[in-house]
Amino acid sequence: MGESRTELLAWVNDLLQLNYTKVEQAGSGAAYCQIMDSIYGDLSMHRVKFDAKSEYEYVSNYKILQSAFDKHKVDKIIPVDKLVKCRFQDNLEFMQWVKQFWDLNYPGGAYNAVVRRKGRGGKAAGGAPATTASRGVASARTPTTTSRASSTAGTGARSTSRAAASGRTSAGVDNRSANMIMELNKQIAELKLTVDGLEKERDFYFGKLRDIEILVQDEVDSAAEEQREDDPQLVVLKDIQTILYSTEVNII
Repeated sequence: MGESRTELLAWVNDLLQLNYTKVEQAGSGAAYCQIMDSIYGDLSMHRVKFDAKSEYEYVSNYKILQSAFDKHKVDKIIPVDKLVKCRFQDNLEFMQWVKQFWDLNYPGGAYNAVVRRKGRGGKAAGGAPATTASRGVASARTPTTTSRASSTAGTGARSTSRAAASGRTSAGVDNRSANMIMELNKQIAELKLTVDGLEKERDFYFGKLRDIEILVQDEVDSAAEEQREDDPQLVVLKDIQTILYSTEVNII
């Protein structure tokens, strides 16, 4: 079973720095394009329309996505006609597949989604620089505190050194934890794909056995109606039925 709506939205918004509140918003195709760009880094993000409002613009985004699939030999049919309708279930199922694919193929490392799409769509670009600039203005307004700051420079330097060392240690732990989580997520995604494949294989062979069961039963019923009790073929058919209906206990 794939991730829930809430988990997928949190992941997409964090990875792409977006403000999606509904999975259906991914129906424009823009988010799907950039998720693939986070893996391969070679999509034409300047052509992706994050502000698309109509289906024909959505289709333009899906053409870019299909080109990426073709280029990287991604064997997945994109149900464009369903996704562009922005219905919940269709986009939920496709987003779950995209998340599994991303877990298996994301190369790791930082991905600056806002820069890649040149600030279009999602959260405003430049938040961090604005914060830095605010701190600079605050410092400029307090020149009279220079003497007091000088008297505590030594203590401040030692504190900064200890904080930096602690920060490096914490960063190292965080990186190891992130790598471990990424590896575990990849293993989980691989197991999900394996289970999906096994379930499809099970259903396929079950269908074959069901067809055989119906065919054999029809022949047995026909033989009974025609009173062909000594027919050698009827004996074989009943043996087949015995095998079909046997349980594990019978087999042992």
